[in-house]
Amino acid sequence: MRRFLIALPALLVLAACGDQNTTSPVTAPGAEKSTKTKVLEAGADVLQGKAPLRQLDMYLNGFHFYGGNMKGQMEAHHFCQKLNEDVTQCVIYDGNGAGAKIMGIEYIVSRRLFEQLPEAEKKLWHSHAYEVKSGTLVAPGLPDVAEHELMEQIVSTYGKTLHTWHTDRDKELPFGAPQLMMGFTKDGQADTAMVAQRDQRLNVSSREKRRQRADIQAPPVLPGADAWEKGEVRQFDVVDHATPGHAH
Repeated sequence: MRRFLIALPALLVLAACGDQNTTSPVTAPGAEKSTKTKVLEAGADVLQGKAPLRQLDMYLNGFHFYGGNMKGQMEAHHFCQKLNEDVTQCVIYDGNGAGAKIMGIEYIVSRRLFEQLPEAEKKLWHSHAYEVKSGTLVAPGLPDVAEHELMEQIVSTYGKTLHTWHTDRDKELPFGAPQLMMGFTKDGQADTAMVAQRDQRLNVSSREKRRQRADIQAPPVLPGADAWEKGEVRQFDVVDHATPGHAH
């Protein structure tokens, strides 16, 4: 087991070699890059450090929906870094090609850390048990044995996800307030056509993943998570505040 865990980071990096198969559905307005911009970018690529980016060595693909609006569903490409055994941070894109747009972020914590959160905070988080057990969360490119080990770690975790660019509807620029996203918890919730299209594009089978993960033990979801299931929807909005010193 220890030998596998040591080799896993390398496998995760290698997995990224074959994932350039999902293009962004968004075309941002603006002029083509000038020669000067391209030269500056090339110089920055060589001269500037990018240590945080190079640590995003884990690629996960799954699905989210807007908290309070399950009809607003979308595929999400997560590029993640494990900070330690209890905390993972992810940048979420709308594709995995060079032109992908950043949609948002997700923080993932262990069951142990989630239990320690304030009760009000827990309502902002969603469980990952169903995503793992259903086979809808995948790590494209990883060998089955490596992915299985990874999913054994994720199944008991919890995620807090914010989308800042709603690329399913804002096709040019990011508009509006960040939105709190949730994960599916039962069969029949996710759009089957959306899942099937993802499976075909990434050459994976959610159904086969479900079968392979039947032996993964998913602990009961802790109280407070997936609050939307109990009708307790939390969402963000833009609120106008008076400038200090001015009357309301």
